[in-house]
Amino acid sequence: MIRFIIVLCLTLSSQANERIIALSPAINEIIFALGAGEQVVGNTTYSTYPEAAQKVAKVGGYFEPNLEKILLLNPTLVIMQDNNLKLAKQLNQLGIQTKVVDIDTIPHIRDSILVLGKLLHQETKAEAIINDIDTHLEALKNIVSDKKILIVIGHNTALVKQIFVAGQNLYFNDIIEASGNHNALQSTRTGQPILNQENIISTDPDIVILLAHAMKEKGLTTYDLIKPWKDLPIKVADTEQIYIIDKEYAGIPSDRLVLFLEDFQKILEQYKTALSKP
Repeated sequence: MIRFIIVLCLTLSSQANERIIALSPAINEIIFALGAGEQVVGNTTYSTYPEAAQKVAKVGGYFEPNLEKILLLNPTLVIMQDNNLKLAKQLNQLGIQTKVVDIDTIPHIRDSILVLGKLLHQETKAEAIINDIDTHLEALKNIVSDKKILIVIGHNTALVKQIFVAGQNLYFNDIIEASGNHNALQSTRTGQPILNQENIISTDPDIVILLAHAMKEKGLTTYDLIKPWKDLPIKVADTEQIYIIDKEYAGIPSDRLVLFLEDFQKILEQYKTALSKP
């Protein structure tokens, strides 16, 4: 019995003393949402939420984390996305445990939250986060249907070239489909395809959603971002169904995805109201 208690205490101590480095803002947020934020000893430059994450040591950017800074933090676990596979190999060779998660689509986000919940012994919290996401997805149904929705990423004050949009293999596309609508961009190009003005015109969306985080900090106004769309020969130029989401969480697939889903739902409801007007 005494031996069992000693083993249990050592196990719990080991779990409590995990030293985690989170190599993306989304991973960092998920860990904190799971109640394991105190175990995070390092994260990336743009891992600013929750507030406690701002005080954590920074190991570089999302695409180029600094190996030396990571090693100085003496981590027991480094969690990353698949853009850091080379780094994962280096860390494994040095005897540091790594975990690679995929959070590009809704199914992958669900799976990764469950995996991290199990890894951090927070299965119940993980399931609660997933249930919340699923509830918000369900709420999108039957507001409007069969509309073409284009989600644009960035601060575009001109629509000539270099326009990033959400492609078919991202969670944005899953959200559009879950609502009973369609991505205005139907293409085999994955991730965030780059379009030019001609490509944009050919999509002719019913709704345009602009993801423009921190636009005010960049000195931009709603007028600056919407005006270029009103100059194009597409239906939203007349209907003015162009919406802006300037929140940071809109581009971070963590537990805060529910906040984006709430914004998306409000946009669909506003569009429905606009359709009902004579």
